[in-house]
Amino acid sequence: MKYIIIGLGNYGHVLAEELSALGHEVIGVDMIESRVESIKDKIATAFVIDATDEQALSVLPLNNVDIVIVAIGENFGASIRVVALLKQKKVEHIYARAIDGVHKAVLEAFSLEKILTPEEDAARTLVQLLDFGTKVESFKVDDNYYVVKFVIPEKFVGYFVNELNLDEEFHLKLIGLKRVNTIKNCLGISLTEHSIVNALPEDAKFRPGDELVCYGKYSDFQNFWKAL
Repeated sequence: MKYIIIGLGNYGHVLAEELSALGHEVIGVDMIESRVESIKDKIATAFVIDATDEQALSVLPLNNVDIVIVAIGENFGASIRVVALLKQKKVEHIYARAIDGVHKAVLEAFSLEKILTPEEDAARTLVQLLDFGTKVESFKVDDNYYVVKFVIPEKFVGYFVNELNLDEEFHLKLIGLKRVNTIKNCLGISLTEHSIVNALPEDAKFRPGDELVCYGKYSDFQNFWKAL
């Protein structure tokens, strides 16, 4: 796929570098020359231009890429103006980064394809690690609902599945469980493999390393973590 990333600060730089490493064609844009210099050899093309200038923005192949990502975060005014210019130029697929609730609310008025909230997501991940004490991965379905995968805390080991009362008490749906199994190959060497268990009997016990995959409201996940 082809991407244009406008804004090559820390977030935009990593985004451009990672997408390029996966084989995508990335065009990077920033008004600060040092940022462009630091990444120009890692992506397809890089431009030193002020994207808030309508004429300067016109040099980019805006309608010949799959997605234009506005990664500007620190300069609220610049972010909004660039998005407005992109909409004016009828760019179909626009993603934009929002750094806070106000920024997000303004971007929502443009009916963008996706609003990115990396700071919010990173903060939530850290809170989950600090408070829950285990690694948590989440997929945001919408503003309220998430799919969350987490390694069970050690104190869960040996508990029966039905003892968690996920559905009745916390309104969380257990989708599945990722389990670590130790097997031996034909040479008798112990190997580790992962299997997915989609249907857990209520009398099943949790084992060390089990990962639960659940679906529900983020507020219900918060209540679950508090109860632990």
